Amino acid sequence: MKLIRWGTAGQEKPGLVDVQGRIRDLSGVVSDITAEVLSPAGLAALRALDVDRLPEVPAGTRFGVPVASVSKIVCVGLNYADHAAESNMPIPQEPVLFLKATSSLTGPDDEVVIPRDSEKTDWEVELGVVIGSRASYVDAQDALAHVAGYCVVNDVSERAFQLERGGQWDKGKGCDTFSPVGPWLVTPDEVPDPAALRLWLKVNQRTYQNGSTATMIFGVAHLVSYISQFMTLLPGDIISTGTPPGVGLGQKPPVYLKAGDVMQVGIEGLGEQRQVTRAWSRP
Repeated sequence: MKLIRWGTAGQEKPGLVDVQGRIRDLSGVVSDITAEVLSPAGLAALRALDVDRLPEVPAGTRFGVPVASVSKIVCVGLNYADHAAESNMPIPQEPVLFLKATSSLTGPDDEVVIPRDSEKTDWEVELGVVIGSRASYVDAQDALAHVAGYCVVNDVSERAFQLERGGQWDKGKGCDTFSPVGPWLVTPDEVPDPAALRLWLKVNQRTYQNGSTATMIFGVAHLVSYISQFMTLLPGDIISTGTPPGVGLGQKPPVYLKAGDVMQVGIEGLGEQRQVTRAWSRP
């Protein structure tokens, strides 16, 4: 099952994608893609619906972030050995964690704003894991039971803010529009092996990232279990699991985003994003 939120920014409605690829309106069934909907019981209720009786949403409708309430975005740094190498950093012995501000969330095809004074805005395609039920001190063998689904995340990053402004990665990660998520939340029954997904990213039609989740150092179950030892994961929380090599920082010489660039970001079975970048301007 593929769940979406559609409509004008800030006024999104819940929906799903049927087997023919048509968008169906769920707003007559549920108020939004909430914690209740993401629970095992909530997802089971949606699967029982007669989808053909749901209203269709017009083609070309904007997609928003596919989860209504996200209390936190937990990111995993350097989770691909070859990305750690291109970043000139050691392979971590434990997952490297940082948080992105929820104010950075944006729809999968919305504009990405290059921050004021930025010179090193970069891209990172990542597998997103959406939590479906409260997880605290869970064991790895039980961790996947807490997952409601998977999605595409572009962990947009400003490298100078991240690495040259006092050592806190959050500074370069949480800018407005730096977390495009979606287009869909794909439930685990359609993702039999999250450790075998191709993921890619193009800028202006040139492929920079072309990897596989098979090369992650720490897998999804390990990450959910590990993170739950340090903070309670709540329904709707997103874990962004790290990026394969090919980021702008790792190019020789480095390549960074400029206004007017077009990013295409995708993961096998989870859909594709498209963002145009623009320069920051005062609202």
